[in-house]
Amino acid sequence: MGHTLRPGTPLPRCLHLKLCLLLALAGLHFSSGISQVTKSVKEMAALSCDYNISIDELARMRIYWQKDQQMVLSIISGQVEVWPEYKNRTFPDIINNLSLMILALRLSDKGTYTCVVQKNENGSFRREHLTSVTLSIRADFPVPSITDIGHPAPNVKRIRCSASGGFPEPRLAWMEDGEELNAVNTTVDQDLDTELYSVSSELDFNVTNNHSIVCLIKYGELSVSQIFPWSKPKQEPPVDQLPFWVIIPVSGALVLTAVVLYCLACRHVARWKRTRRNEETVGTERLSPIYLGSAQSSG
Repeated sequence: MGHTLRPGTPLPRCLHLKLCLLLALAGLHFSSGISQVTKSVKEMAALSCDYNISIDELARMRIYWQKDQQMVLSIISGQVEVWPEYKNRTFPDIINNLSLMILALRLSDKGTYTCVVQKNENGSFRREHLTSVTLSIRADFPVPSITDIGHPAPNVKRIRCSASGGFPEPRLAWMEDGEELNAVNTTVDQDLDTELYSVSSELDFNVTNNHSIVCLIKYGELSVSQIFPWSKPKQEPPVDQLPFWVIIPVSGALVLTAVVLYCLACRHVARWKRTRRNEETVGTERLSPIYLGSAQSSG
């Protein structure tokens, strides 16, 4: 009679080579090649068992998915069981070649997955199909970001380059004209849960020169980079160094402005004086003299 695998129980390794020969001789369907699937962290992976089955056949079948000899998922008598590490993010796609669907991929999900299909014949379960899929997980660093973090000294600017969420362990370098620059405060951290890395580094440079600085992050055989261009600030020349053709018009404009302001002030003062004289004249006219005639006596 057949048996039911318990969580954490690996399939016997010795069955693999023997059953390959037996199934081949019996003419049963068997996939000897191992397919490859490459995905990125947090994506979804669909690992095909490469075996078609109808819903009605599930009652007579046993399907097991395991990774590196550890159980992942089983379907027995139509009942699906998922092992703890894959709970809430793994399920079977029965109508799509019994595929194993894994959501929110982690680096720890990489490895070789094996699909085993057993069929009940005359009260006994025997292996009907076996195939393996190797899952590779990529964790690419994004294009790094470069930020301005101030001036540690006069004419010196400090910038920071950082990126996170990649694997394997990165190396960050500052480059200019093909030469590596001296960085400060370079740190590399790894998240213990996701195994992903974060990297950060700072660089000081002189602001009185033009620059084209590259922040380069290498991880494994891959790399990402970002360019930070810098143009020295333009300085206004002192007044005594202004060209002659600039000084003449500016001086003329200043003199003309002074003359106009003086004329306006004179007109204002003259107008004010006229107004005062008019007011005084009007006041004088109003005060007309009073003549008192001599009294006439009556006869």
